[in-house]
Amino acid sequence: MSPGTGAALRMLAATVDAKAVAEIGTGTGVSGIHLLHGMRPDGVLTTVDPEPEHQQFARQAFRASGFASNRARFIPGRALDVLPRLADAGYDLVFCDGDRLEFLDYLAESLRLLRPGGLVVFEGVFTNGRTVDSGPQPTEVIRIRELLRAVRESQDLVPSLLPVGDGLLCAVKR
Repeated sequence: MSPGTGAALRMLAATVDAKAVAEIGTGTGVSGIHLLHGMRPDGVLTTVDPEPEHQQFARQAFRASGFASNRARFIPGRALDVLPRLADAGYDLVFCDGDRLEFLDYLAESLRLLRPGGLVVFEGVFTNGRTVDSGPQPTEVIRIRELLRAVRESQDLVPSLLPVGDGLLCAVKR
């Protein structure tokens, strides 16, 4: 994750005064650290990843960054199996950095999870410039284009595309 993308995530979390954030794709914890820095001091990050070793590494990174253990909840598992168990309208922000082939499904779950005025953010929507290239594209790029179209056409969202890192697609739930 680029420093600009991290700064944008921190700012977006602060903008919605995030107390509850769901993160799809824990990775090494970099995005989670940025989100936690932008969240309220009493906020909790719920992070989902199918790889328990990613979550263990992120747990250590959060601790090394000075965050108390009660600031993050780690749920191992595939996002589309875990997300249905999370509370309806219980989140201020949902950050999606998981399997790009599942982004449209993450959008549907995010709409259920977000409170009105909440924010959904998708990372990597430029797919290294391939999103706008003409010609045949891999399935990942086709799915990203479908996501962009769905967000743009949704009456439930106010979208914006931020040109930081590999692209952040943001949308506020009405």
